[in-house]
Amino acid sequence: MITALKVIFGILFAWMCYIVIRTSLQSNLLTEWDFLGSIPWMRATLWDFYANVAVIFLWVCYKEKSIFLKILWLIFLVCLGSIASCAYVLIQLFRLKPGEGLKEFFSKNG
Repeated sequence: MITALKVIFGILFAWMCYIVIRTSLQSNLLTEWDFLGSIPWMRATLWDFYANVAVIFLWVCYKEKSIFLKILWLIFLVCLGSIASCAYVLIQLFRLKPGEGLKEFFSKNG
């Protein structure tokens, strides 16, 4: 199961990096912002994004001891979205020792 999760989140991480880079090369978010902000679904998507950031950040706060790491991950989550989420999950998966599973994945760091 852990290996499958590593593969899935690795693919998601790579895909999101590809999509963000490709889109950034095609369109400048800063010049499109006024238009995008006028679309109701874009506003709903932003609210959805920040609600997800809050949920994931609560897990980060549970897992991490250092206030510095908590703040750093909050910045990453807000600025990078799914890329940061996938990176955090991958880091947690690769920290597991052989034989550890989802119980240890979801528990606090030792």
